[in-house]
Amino acid sequence: MNYFFSSGEDLLSICRAEGITIGEAMIRREVLRGEMTRTDIIDEMSKNLATMRTSIKEGIEVHQSSVSGLTGEDAERLYRYKSRALMGERMARIVASSMAVVEVNASMGKIVAAPTAGSSGILPSTLIVCGEERGWDDSALILGLFTASAIGLIIADKATTAGAVGGCQAETGTAAAMAAAALTELSGGTPHMALDAAAIALKNIMGLVCDPVAGLVECPCIKRNAIGAANAVLSADLALSGITSLIPFDECVAAMKSVGKAMNADLRETARGGLAATPTAKRIAKQLGLAQTE
Repeated sequence: MNYFFSSGEDLLSICRAEGITIGEAMIRREVLRGEMTRTDIIDEMSKNLATMRTSIKEGIEVHQSSVSGLTGEDAERLYRYKSRALMGERMARIVASSMAVVEVNASMGKIVAAPTAGSSGILPSTLIVCGEERGWDDSALILGLFTASAIGLIIADKATTAGAVGGCQAETGTAAAMAAAALTELSGGTPHMALDAAAIALKNIMGLVCDPVAGLVECPCIKRNAIGAANAVLSADLALSGITSLIPFDECVAAMKSVGKAMNADLRETARGGLAATPTAKRIAKQLGLAQTE
């Protein structure tokens, strides 16, 4: 069986023919590449999972302060507030955990880019917190990470995961799509439902620009991870309830690529537009010696 795929339709065909999950299809694809054994591939992903857990723990329990001094401690604040959160305690834990990872990144800590450093909090926070509440063991979580990898692979191949090319929709949007698909499969959803969840997540964030204040992966990136985590959980629940995406996953990816190309360059990680162009952002950039040259 040829397990190489470059689209959601290809992936679904493999899963249907073999009666396997997206995560398993991704593992078999990696084995077929011949660079590592199945055991080695799973062991490597296990290391990623361990790093994700550590970054969440450090972001919540250890004071974080970015090099710029612009961010830090917000994850701790939200985590302490979780029992009073309007969104409910579980969602507050997920959101706080997503922010924790990106705060660790901004503080020069070790994280897993999933798919990028700027969107690194969405996948680990959703899988690990939901896993703790639903009793998913490490084997299940690792399989979920492979599910997420398959979605990320397709988006990277057919569109982009870079904010400089496609805006923040390509970063936090892709991360949310990856997480939504993984959550759906781990919750017993079919591969088709997982792709619907990924499609919904992409649609929810279509057109989001990348406008980092002073060009740093801090503001608004950290809070956008919070929104991305909520997006992933919502999209998974919609798909698991039986709600489908009117626009198929592959077409959503193509649309995201088209929207990214249509964006003005000032809205693609150049720190020249959007929030980065506000008076406050300009003042911060100047104070940090990071002001854009005209």
